[in-house]
Amino acid sequence: MRRPILHLVLLRVLPSVLLSASLLLSAACTTVPDKDADEPSGERWQPRPGLSWQWQLSGRIDTSVDVPVYDIDGFDQPEATVTALHREDRKVICYLSTGAWEDWRPDAKKFPKSVLGRGNGWEGERWLDIRRTDVLEPLMAARVDMCREKGFDAVEPDNMDGYRNRTGFPLKAADQLRYNRLIAKLAHDRGLAVGLKNDLDQIPELVDDFDFAVNEQCAQYDECADLLPFIAAGKAVFHVEYELPTGRFCADSRSLKLSSMLKKYELGVWRRAC
Repeated sequence: MRRPILHLVLLRVLPSVLLSASLLLSAACTTVPDKDADEPSGERWQPRPGLSWQWQLSGRIDTSVDVPVYDIDGFDQPEATVTALHREDRKVICYLSTGAWEDWRPDAKKFPKSVLGRGNGWEGERWLDIRRTDVLEPLMAARVDMCREKGFDAVEPDNMDGYRNRTGFPLKAADQLRYNRLIAKLAHDRGLAVGLKNDLDQIPELVDDFDFAVNEQCAQYDECADLLPFIAAGKAVFHVEYELPTGRFCADSRSLKLSSMLKKYELGVWRRAC
């Protein structure tokens, strides 16, 4: 749940409750997936374009939202929540931060100081030195194991574009590609689907390694066309906007087959779907 780094300071000061201009035209602002759109393909789940979803990372999970996909916090939510969602025929995505350290997580003390970089603009969070896969791989493997043990169907790894930010480390695009592919492999080795979070510039290189994409604010920043390789590959793009009204992006989202909705920054229960 990360916006471009140049906007982070501004977003911190604003109250928390806060595709291009002419991509494609018209269509109603309601995404209606095919009946079998969320059926698994092969050994792991493969979400297809157009699926409706709910993204809730704060507050008590409301399992009554009538959508086929939920994205919830992997640490905060117990197996019972995943099981309850499965009883309602939902697929469940496990949110994890894989590119930044969070000081409140139960495994925070396992990260040596040598891999902790600059703050990423959010309280208690610092970028990770993703070059240090010798340190990070076992830590991230344990996190993905947690997702699998709780019964999740997929992983949403966050902060996957550190190389484009001021991390405190001289990260390069090649470092990011290597690390992102490592995270994808950790998920796939455990039978879980995995989504590419933001990192738009590397989509052409990574679309084959990931099963879906998760994007924030591509409409606001005129970037939604960059996500089309996922759609062309038959893979869902789960997309949210925070500041634009639905009338400014839903028609284009439907035309592009994005799974779009309006959310508030705290990512609670409230949603307004396209």
